[in-house]
Amino acid sequence: MESPIRKLQPVSIWNHFSDLNAVPRPSKKEERIIDFMVNFGKKLMLETFVDEVGNVIIKKPPTKGFENKKTVVIQSHLDMVHQKNSETVFDFETQGINMFIDGDWVTADGTTLGADNGLGVAAIMAVLSSNTIEHPTIEALFTIDEETGMTGAMGLKGGILSGEILLNLDTEEDDEIDMGCAGGIDVTAKRNYQEETTPSETLAFKIAIKGLQGGHSGMDIHKGLGNANKLMNRILYHGTESVGLRVSNIDGGSLRNAIPRESFSTIVIKENEKERFLLKMKDLIGLIKEEFKVLEPNLAIDIINTDIPNKIMDIATQKVFLKSIYTTLNGVYRMSPDITDLVETSNNIARIIVGNGNIYVACLTRSSSDSSKKDLTNALTSCFELANFKVELSGSYPGWQPNINSEILKICTHLYENLYGEKAKVAACHAGLECGILGQNYPLMDMVSFGPTIKGAHSPDEKVNISSVQKFWKFLQQILKNIPERNS
Repeated sequence: MESPIRKLQPVSIWNHFSDLNAVPRPSKKEERIIDFMVNFGKKLMLETFVDEVGNVIIKKPPTKGFENKKTVVIQSHLDMVHQKNSETVFDFETQGINMFIDGDWVTADGTTLGADNGLGVAAIMAVLSSNTIEHPTIEALFTIDEETGMTGAMGLKGGILSGEILLNLDTEEDDEIDMGCAGGIDVTAKRNYQEETTPSETLAFKIAIKGLQGGHSGMDIHKGLGNANKLMNRILYHGTESVGLRVSNIDGGSLRNAIPRESFSTIVIKENEKERFLLKMKDLIGLIKEEFKVLEPNLAIDIINTDIPNKIMDIATQKVFLKSIYTTLNGVYRMSPDITDLVETSNNIARIIVGNGNIYVACLTRSSSDSSKKDLTNALTSCFELANFKVELSGSYPGWQPNINSEILKICTHLYENLYGEKAKVAACHAGLECGILGQNYPLMDMVSFGPTIKGAHSPDEKVNISSVQKFWKFLQQILKNIPERNS
């Protein structure tokens, strides 16, 4: 039976999105989606090619009467964030996304939806496959690996594109037009520790933190949501100080660009400390839930008996490690002094893995200011190095500096107000859009970013608003129809 999602309006976008979501497309493993896009372009008899890093470019000639308009690059990324609830059985590398309609929203069954940035890709596909939409010459740019390094945008060489205007379709509020974004850098801390044999006369417990909202580590970082890695560290620190808790292993978070929703650890305590430990934990868990009762109503922290592990972390390293995570900033470092309510600089403690004598901590630091990004990076590095970690900095990418005199920005804001009777929110965002990177090799390209309303991106709660897709689609068509003439 045909999915009801394919019958939603606009039918072309939802059918292309359904086709996309049937193709597994994890970051850094985009071979199948690249082949899918190449076949799509060739079936339309359009010039289609893949550059040396894997980006797909499809070019479409202008419609009649639009030959003298400026060439437009329409851009979205092919990869998607892979997150699922711990109880969801799903293989992102072999299965398509299971979608369903929930009121005025489309969401997925226990996994990320892929609306980020699949709806943008689907909209471009709808333009390319249409015989009725008026438009200038189009260069459709489908980048790879946006979510885990932006290596597609970084690898796109100058001279491949001739467009003077770029429309990035990766913004997540349908009343917003973005003109700037944050850059970022990966901060990774590693160290070894001595494993010790678990003492006799001990009990073991598994501590599980689940039910947090998670979300986008840029767009949602200012909301004060719970970070499972920080909450787990708080519990382990308290247990260490009060009853001599010993850590065997920790597995928290998943992707750098997602606020951690879950964390799991195995710990041991002395048998004679059981009652006091459980009482202390009950009190602390109660305090944590009270602190987060509004923001995280589904937070669950469970402590369950388990088999005694063979090895634990040496106590000296354990104390230093827990103190270092306590000290490490998570959240907003600085608000923008220039743009109201915009986060300038932040850090997300995204991933913590402890076990087998190794500690691994992964952070994503974002900032629209290179100097502030460096300042926070230095602070994080200093904190970890004081705890004898080796720190690696990688994956640095630039922000996109706002241009308030942008011609395409003025066209978009004017069109939006005419279409909807209200002004669009013109903003810079704290997400890492690819525009800043693309601008390095195409410095004269005039850029804006917009898109449909997507909530819960980078989490299994991700959903896209059906009405906003209709609004976005109408807006995109009007922009293409109103592209200015080439300069003589």
